[in-house]
Amino acid sequence: MLKLKWNKVLAVTMVAGLPWLSGATIGLAAQEPPILQQPQHATDVSEKDLTAFAKCYVEFHKIRAEYEPALQNARDPEEKGKIEREAVAKFGKSVEKQGLTLQSYARIFKTVSADEQLREKVIKLIEEERAKT
Repeated sequence: MLKLKWNKVLAVTMVAGLPWLSGATIGLAAQEPPILQQPQHATDVSEKDLTAFAKCYVEFHKIRAEYEPALQNARDPEEKGKIEREAVAKFGKSVEKQGLTLQSYARIFKTVSADEQLREKVIKLIEEERAKT
């Protein structure tokens, strides 16, 4: 039951995310050459990349928790845009620290979203990463 709940939570947060951050990473993935946008198999994503993805995913939620209140309280679109850019930049640095790019993060995100077995593996990695912090 807990595993089913985590699958649902991961699926929802992967789909919902914050529009400014998930949109930025998905938008960057759309810029990759079409051959890289074909459905990927679990074997196309290394264990190292999955671990890096899990760390980035946990960091994404920390950044989200930090910036979401400011976004909700932004007085105008200009202020909101500034906050969004700052959050995306912070996330980008976090992704680079793990040896990924925003494009590779988005590619892994799409692959994990489409593969239930891989998603279960990533959920376990995310749970392990959350336990460390």
